[in-house]
Amino acid sequence: MHPLAGNLETLKDTELESRISDLTKKYFMTRNPGVQAQMRIMLDSLNEELRKRQQAALEKLMANRDKSLDKLIRVS
Repeated sequence: MHPLAGNLETLKDTELESRISDLTKKYFMTRNPGVQAQMRIMLDSLNEELRKRQQAALEKLMANRDKSLDKLIRVS
C-alpha cells in the first residue's frame, strides 16, 4: 500500500475507477523512472482495492443466487 493513498475504503467505486484512469494517463505522460515507480505502487494499491470490492460483490451474488435450478440437474 502506498503511504499517500489514504483510506481507499472510503472512496466510491466510481471515484476509485476515476483515480485509476487519471493516474494511468499521467503514468504514461511522465518519463521519470522514479516518479513512474511511485505511480505504479499507487496504481497497484488502487487496483487491489477495486479487485477486493469486485470479489466481495461476486461472493455476495453467489450466496444470494437462486439455487432451485441446482436440483434439476443430476449427475450420475
